[in-house]
Amino acid sequence: METLPPQGQPVTALGAMPDDVLIVEDDAIIAMDFEEAILGLGVQAVRTAANVNEALAMIAERTPHFALLDVGLGSETSLVVADRLVELGVPFALVTGYRADLALFSRFAHRPILSKPYAMDDLQTVLRNWSVPRP
Repeated sequence: METLPPQGQPVTALGAMPDDVLIVEDDAIIAMDFEEAILGLGVQAVRTAANVNEALAMIAERTPHFALLDVGLGSETSLVVADRLVELGVPFALVTGYRADLALFSRFAHRPILSKPYAMDDLQTVLRNWSVPRP
C-alpha cells in the first residue's frame, strides 16, 4: 500500500517522466532544442510558448504536468507564469543563461534551476525529479 504525504505536500514521481511539459522560451532555436530533447527522453506531449500571454493561454487550455520557464523573455519575465503554476500546483524549473536574473525569482529559490546552455544529464534529472500535488 502506498503511503501518501500529508495534505498539501507533493507526491514525488522520481524516475518517471511527466506526460505533458510546457516550455516557456522566447528563443525559437533553444525552444526547438528543448522540445526535441524532452521528446527524446520519452515525454508524450511538449508545448512551447514564446511569451507570457501564450503560456497563460496554453495553461488555461490544458494544465501541464511540468514546465520549464526561461526567466527572461525579451522585455518581460516569466514571473506571472510561475505564479500561475504555483496556484495550480504545477511543478516547474527555472531556466536561465544569466544567474543575475534569478534575483527576481528569489521566492522560488527552492525550485530547480537549469542553466543555459544545459547539459542533457541536468535536463533529464530535472524531468525525472518532478512532483505533482496531492489531490
